[in-house]
Amino acid sequence: MRVLIQRVLSASVSVSGERIGSIGNGALLFVGFTHRDNEKTVNELASKTVNLRIFPDDQGRLQHSLIDVGGEILAVPQFTLYASTARGRRPDFTKALAPEQASDLFDKFVLALGRVAKIPIATGSFGADMKVRLENDGPFTIMLAREPAD
Repeated sequence: MRVLIQRVLSASVSVSGERIGSIGNGALLFVGFTHRDNEKTVNELASKTVNLRIFPDDQGRLQHSLIDVGGEILAVPQFTLYASTARGRRPDFTKALAPEQASDLFDKFVLALGRVAKIPIATGSFGADMKVRLENDGPFTIMLAREPAD
C-alpha cells in the first residue's frame, strides 16, 4: 500500500465538473493498493498518516500531526502509484490491485482514517475521471509505503 501525502492549504476533487470533495488546511492523500494488501495494512497506514508529524511548530520544526493541528483530509484513490516504468515507454500497472478489491480497501482506509482522526474524510470517487485542485503548502510531499513481503 502506498499513500502519497501532500500538505495543503486547500484541495478539492471534481467529477464531470461537479465538486465532490474539498478541504481547507490539511492533507491530500493519493492512495494505491497492491496484491497482498489487507485490512491490517490499511489500519497501520491510516494511523501512521494522521499521526505523522508533518506540520511545523513556531520554530519551523516538524512537531505537529494532522490531529494536533485539526487538519482536514481529502483521500483520492490512485492506482497509478503502482506503475512500473522499468521496461519500455508505457507504464505497467500489473502491481496495482484489481479495482474491485482496491475499492473495498480504499473504503476501509477512509473508515480507519475517520476512526483514528475522529473527523470526516472527504474523498474522490473510485474509478472516476477526477480533476484534483490543490494549493500545496511548502511544497511538502511524503510517500508512505508498506510493501507486502514476497
